[in-house]
Amino acid sequence: MSKRGASPPPEGALIKRARSGSPVTSQMVISSGNDDRQKGLIRTIKRTSSLEAPIISLSGAHSAEILSCRFDPTGQNIAACSTDRSVSLWRTYPPNTNYGLLSNHHKAPILDLQWSLFSPLLYTVSADHFLFMTDVTTGKRARKIRAHRGIINALDRTMAGGAGIELLATASDDGTVRVWEGGDEGSRQSVAVFEVGCPVTSVCWSADGQSVYIGALDNEIHVYDMRKNEQVYTLSGHTDTPTSLSLSPNGSYLLAPSFSSQTFIYDVRPFSPSPARIHRVLQGAPAGFENTLLKGAWSKDDEGRRVAVGGADRMVCIWDVESGRILYKLPGHKGTVTSVDFHPKEPIILTGSKDGTMLLGEIEPSVSV
Repeated sequence: MSKRGASPPPEGALIKRARSGSPVTSQMVISSGNDDRQKGLIRTIKRTSSLEAPIISLSGAHSAEILSCRFDPTGQNIAACSTDRSVSLWRTYPPNTNYGLLSNHHKAPILDLQWSLFSPLLYTVSADHFLFMTDVTTGKRARKIRAHRGIINALDRTMAGGAGIELLATASDDGTVRVWEGGDEGSRQSVAVFEVGCPVTSVCWSADGQSVYIGALDNEIHVYDMRKNEQVYTLSGHTDTPTSLSLSPNGSYLLAPSFSSQTFIYDVRPFSPSPARIHRVLQGAPAGFENTLLKGAWSKDDEGRRVAVGGADRMVCIWDVESGRILYKLPGHKGTVTSVDFHPKEPIILTGSKDGTMLLGEIEPSVSV
């Protein structure tokens, strides 16, 4: 995400030239005096995406905290959910229209959402214990399932190998993760139930859809095998509750921020060289004292060379995975950054905050090694 340069001195004149058809660069000519013949500096800003500007604010739809925001699989659309019980739908590219608002969609704060991988459906879960499946082309609810006996904190989806069926996993304070058929014609009965024994804060599918990673209040990440319907191992190391789980694009690593302000990257390959499976421990994104379930993400345009997590310092931290080095600390929000997502095709990051707004920002492309 690019920061605009400092304002020129009062006596200077700032002229921004219109961009040509190519979005690669834009130029600003800064005059050192009132005489236009005295041009002191020509500054070229390298553009890295098809966004209209390096930073774009998406605001006005929500009256309360945004808890989750995500690009759809094509990168053309954005969905966000809020404690105001509504879901907003946006265009990623100009004119960045807020083309849909599902007001009072649930009866309680909406805590997480996911786009379907193959159909025009949006999945949402809420503190009202319900899982909703909504057709985004019509705005009408396709299915409504009372999925748990407690608050539902998170969900994830995958395509079941070979079967062509989308499966959803929902994680709840009732201590269980339940698996459901996606789509608009699935059963109201869960496909599987995993009893963790304490409140569950996060859930994530493995790349092949055969395992489920479950973050819980016991500071452990439990790994369950769908075929055996049992826990096969756990990932340890956190000293506080994991706030979210996200799988790398190649399916080999798991991103897990926590309330301890440490972000772990676990090696979840079948034969990990490390017995503890801890690949990296990242610092720089403070969780704060509000116990917000901060959602992290992997970059997709560079096959997962970077990860990002928002923080209670109102900034977004982006790290290089291989070195563990902080690449960016991005400002712009006025509240805790609760959710981040990377565009599937371009170096663009989406951030949502407790200030009720989202920011779209372009970053530098990752350099291939």
